[in-house]
Amino acid sequence: MTIFTKIIKGEIPCHKVAEDDKFLAFLDINPVAIGHTLVIPKVEVDYLFNLDDDTYTDLMLFAKRLAPAIAHAVPCLRIGVAVIGLEVPHTHIHLVPLNTMQDINFSKPKLTPTLEELKQVAENIKKALVK
Repeated sequence: MTIFTKIIKGEIPCHKVAEDDKFLAFLDINPVAIGHTLVIPKVEVDYLFNLDDDTYTDLMLFAKRLAPAIAHAVPCLRIGVAVIGLEVPHTHIHLVPLNTMQDINFSKPKLTPTLEELKQVAENIKKALVK
């Protein structure tokens, strides 16, 4: 069982920004940029391209709906998308607010926002989703 499955089951807390019956989106606790959001399917599949076509398509559409809300909550030029897939064996998409190319550089030191900062960003994204 991956850490993401434990988050889905509620065994590990997260700063949830969106959820439906098939997907969950939550803030990365060690982001490369403030507002860095992880989008995951609730089914535990290691590799993005091993998802069935419907889940793959629906995951991308779920992520697409989140991007404007993240951009509203964390002013930026764009929302970058990355799928690396090596760090956790559970398919996930990184949505990262971008102002420069370096904002999505995963080799740079990660940020360490406080729990209160994460909570506030998550709330701001959730509010932007309902607009």
